[in-house]
Amino acid sequence: FKPVFLGTAHPRSELAQHRRVVNSQKCVRAGGKHNDLEDVGRDTYHHTFFEMLGNWSFGDYFKEEACSMAWELLTEVYEIPRDRLYVTYFGGDSSLGLSADEECRDVWLRLGVPASHVLPFPLKDNFWEMGDTGPCGPCTEIHYDHVGGGRNAAALVNQGSPDVVEIWNLVFMQYSREVEGNLLPLPQHHVDTGMGLERLVTVLQHKRSNYDTDLFTPILDAIHKGCGGPRYQGLVGDADVGRVNMAYRVVADHVRTLCVCITDGIYPGLSGAELVLRRILRRAVRFCSEVLHAPPGLLASLVPTVVEVLGDAYPELTKNADQIMDIVNENEAAFLSSLERGRRIIERTVQQMEPFTNFPTEVAWSLYGNLGFPLDLIDLMLEEKGISLDSAAFNELALEDAKRKAGGPQAGHLEDSNTRLDVHSLAQLRSNNVPATDDSPKYAYTLGQHGQYEFSPCQATVLMLYRDQSLQKEAGAGQRCGVILDRTNFYAEQGGQASDQGYMIRLGQQDILFPVESVRLCGGYVIHEVTAVETLRAGDQVQLFVDEAQRLACMTNHTATHLLNFALRHVLGDNTEQRGSHVTAEQLRFDFDTKGPVTVEQLQQVEQVVQDVIKRNEVVHMAEVPLTLARRVQGLRAVDEGYPDPVRIVSLGVPVESVLTRDSEAAMQTSVELCCGTHLLQTGAMEDLTIINERQLVKGISRVIAVTGGQARKAREVGQCLAMEVDSLSLRMKQRSTSIPEMQKLSKEVGQLTKVLASTAVPQWQRKELQTILKALQRTANTAIKKLEMQQAAEKAQSLLAKHCNQPVIIDTVPADSLSILMKVVNQLCDKSPGTSVLLLSPQVSGEVLCACQVSKNCLPVFSAADWAVAVCTQMEGKAGGSPIVAKGSGNTKGMQGALTTALEFAQSKL
Repeated sequence: FKPVFLGTAHPRSELAQHRRVVNSQKCVRAGGKHNDLEDVGRDTYHHTFFEMLGNWSFGDYFKEEACSMAWELLTEVYEIPRDRLYVTYFGGDSSLGLSADEECRDVWLRLGVPASHVLPFPLKDNFWEMGDTGPCGPCTEIHYDHVGGGRNAAALVNQGSPDVVEIWNLVFMQYSREVEGNLLPLPQHHVDTGMGLERLVTVLQHKRSNYDTDLFTPILDAIHKGCGGPRYQGLVGDADVGRVNMAYRVVADHVRTLCVCITDGIYPGLSGAELVLRRILRRAVRFCSEVLHAPPGLLASLVPTVVEVLGDAYPELTKNADQIMDIVNENEAAFLSSLERGRRIIERTVQQMEPFTNFPTEVAWSLYGNLGFPLDLIDLMLEEKGISLDSAAFNELALEDAKRKAGGPQAGHLEDSNTRLDVHSLAQLRSNNVPATDDSPKYAYTLGQHGQYEFSPCQATVLMLYRDQSLQKEAGAGQRCGVILDRTNFYAEQGGQASDQGYMIRLGQQDILFPVESVRLCGGYVIHEVTAVETLRAGDQVQLFVDEAQRLACMTNHTATHLLNFALRHVLGDNTEQRGSHVTAEQLRFDFDTKGPVTVEQLQQVEQVVQDVIKRNEVVHMAEVPLTLARRVQGLRAVDEGYPDPVRIVSLGVPVESVLTRDSEAAMQTSVELCCGTHLLQTGAMEDLTIINERQLVKGISRVIAVTGGQARKAREVGQCLAMEVDSLSLRMKQRSTSIPEMQKLSKEVGQLTKVLASTAVPQWQRKELQTILKALQRTANTAIKKLEMQQAAEKAQSLLAKHCNQPVIIDTVPADSLSILMKVVNQLCDKSPGTSVLLLSPQVSGEVLCACQVSKNCLPVFSAADWAVAVCTQMEGKAGGSPIVAKGSGNTKGMQGALTTALEFAQSKL
């Protein structure tokens, strides 16, 4: 309901009509401002996932009604004893100039709540904010005393006591927190209340802990059965020896969260909500393995029990149970292997550390960031070894990383400040009766005689200008501002389609263009971002010109997106649900549910379905219909409350009237979607579509990128050229050259072609095919090079062995194309004559001299190959390195003769 609070909901949408609402929401609190993750398990009433029961008022009832309805429900309907309930209210904050919420206090007193049970609390406890900016206000909370017995528990309210727990929070949205941190009164007052179902059930079932209710006991029993340890006893703090009870609570809570999130399409991943879910899963895995000593797989084995408990309320859980178990098992296996790797890295780092130093911060950061190794586990493992981590330096790295990801302070905040109307400006426009923008002219285009698109001109009046978060009557030359018009033919960014660009001119001033850089829709008003080339005023008459080429490209790609959605469902099955899309003039992006990576054959089939519809040049039917009618359409995706009513239906090849007739299955046979975007009138103008990229974003969600028209044609042509190059390489590889340089050249070409293929726009099915061929060619080339090098090395070793028969040391020069071959000659000599130590030099055309040596094991530790190579290569002004047995290096030809003498002298001094 955030758009309602901010006033940005479209005035014709169902959402904007709501005045009073009751609902139940699936809530996850484990990241960001309201973060309960670390509390979960320590006590008996915090959860990462909980069901929030809410009632809402949007500019309708306020404090009096909200409090009295809450009190009536709790005390008369649920019959909760009044003497066990305590209410809190906002006690004021002098630093913000806010006085105590006495209005709220007085409401409770009038309802008969004793004064000793009505308690003031400061900003921290009784002032609610959804984020750093936006709607906020004082709140009143209802707390329940689990002990009762006539005692006064006022002193335990808000003190973290498990006996006195908040069950309901009533938030009075009165203010808006601005970017500068100040508070402004909201034009309309709202109520947002939230009561946790788990805590309410605890009270109604007369339990002391949420985990003792029937929402959790079946899961706790399943954990006991799966790990075979001691039963859950509900112990907390010091009484919970070995944290076994905490582990039960963590695992039971976290597995519920995993089930609900994965079903709703959030999978453990590397950023945002996905990263939070990964942390939850990994925290649960650690408690399973380290505290409960459960075998791998316990977490996934609990999924059927969660489905049993929550499946009636959320049928989608039952449908997705197998998928949830697969994802949990895969992620658990990956984490356990990461833990093992992390432990090895810590061991190795500790061995290499100087005594009495801190553990290297960058290693800790790498473990945390790359392996997802929990920070507290790093601390714990280092503590066991008596080593500490510099937490301040670590936090510094975390801060830098967060800034980088956010793109610097206030990233993205300024770029749209002229097109995103704030709640006060929206209220001002409405109170001044400024009409919402008529943007129907954006659909005013037709097909001309020769198949070209003709866009109707649009004339409009400037109603208001917007800059620096305030409405203004004029903007001076050079100023960037938002322009609100009475009507427009510009498309504002929405529904995944990028906004139009273009320009406007003042009537009668053809030579002065005001460029329109972006367009946004906000609460029914369309705001055009313009840089004023000279003063622009409210009341000015303007003519609007959309960039037709860009618009047509967006129309093409948006219709292609609908067609692609249909083709994917047709090929991959009806369970293929859209997860998101983005349409620009250059390309289209489409995210969808998938069981695994899309195969080459499936990609080809999807493209074929699309091309068949393009060839048929189907008519794209579009019509506005009442929301109630649209909801009848079979196979249509869930209708969002944010859609303006009437809604626009886009149907390919089937008239909208046919789709709307009762029991019509037309929507199952073609693409039918609710869409406010701009589309082609016939599919033929698309000409072609090819998918140029497909990858899995996270387990279960794939992303495809596609191009249309000339770009698709070009991608196919480039694909054909690359296929021919791969064919040519394959032929040359089959001829099996006996020259190492020739094979190395072919191997290099394979590598270069692989790189080009990865970064060039070609059909994805063809990329996958060619990548498979190139991988095989690379293996063939590597094997051939190795074989030729071994042959060459064997020949050289044989002749050297004949030359230096049974010598304890062989020092010589030998022609070799690479250090790799030279090393092989040395290895083969030593294999054939185990008691011999060998050092070989190989002068190159470039003037470099390669050096390789191996020392017989009999000569260790007195004689070291590394020392030998260093002595020789230093003589040639070069470098060397290696182990006591094998070493290599290089130098230059000037010092080669002296190097041979040094080699012999060094060997003699050691033997």
